[in-house]
Amino acid sequence: MGEAVARVARKVNDTVENKADSLDLANCKLMNFPVGIYKAVRSVTEGIHRISLANNELKSITSRFVTTFSQLTELNLAGNYLHRLPEEITSLLHLRAIDLSRNRFRRFPEPLATVPTLETIDLEENEIAEVPTDKLASMASLRSLNLRANPVGPEARLLVRPLVPFELLLSPEEPVPKA
Repeated sequence: MGEAVARVARKVNDTVENKADSLDLANCKLMNFPVGIYKAVRSVTEGIHRISLANNELKSITSRFVTTFSQLTELNLAGNYLHRLPEEITSLLHLRAIDLSRNRFRRFPEPLATVPTLETIDLEENEIAEVPTDKLASMASLRSLNLRANPVGPEARLLVRPLVPFELLLSPEEPVPKA
């Protein structure tokens, strides 16, 4: 436990001291985003454009996290226990890529559909069965949506060009067993 805390402190200090544009807290065994980090990075939050919280044990992301890091262009939350995103995610007006692979989403996180700059959404290995095809089709900036290894229904497979201007990645359809 102490080693993990020290690693987080080191990574946060590196970001602050170097005025880095990224904060990498991947693989730190975090169960939530430590409140103390908000104060520690206060002087550089506007300059942080990329955050990785991949491969932790996060069950949620708070609205405070989203509003504090409002300049994010990339957010990596892969490999956690997330099942929803706060509505405030829509305020990330610069967000271009979000990785939510290997989480616990059962539904497509609909607030993402209103993020105007979003180009890449990775939702591989979740539990998503349905996707809001109408909302996805209206996402002007979207270039790639990865839904591999999800139990998506047949309506998602109908999202083909030229109906949608983005690349849709799905797992191959399971062959129907012959009776």
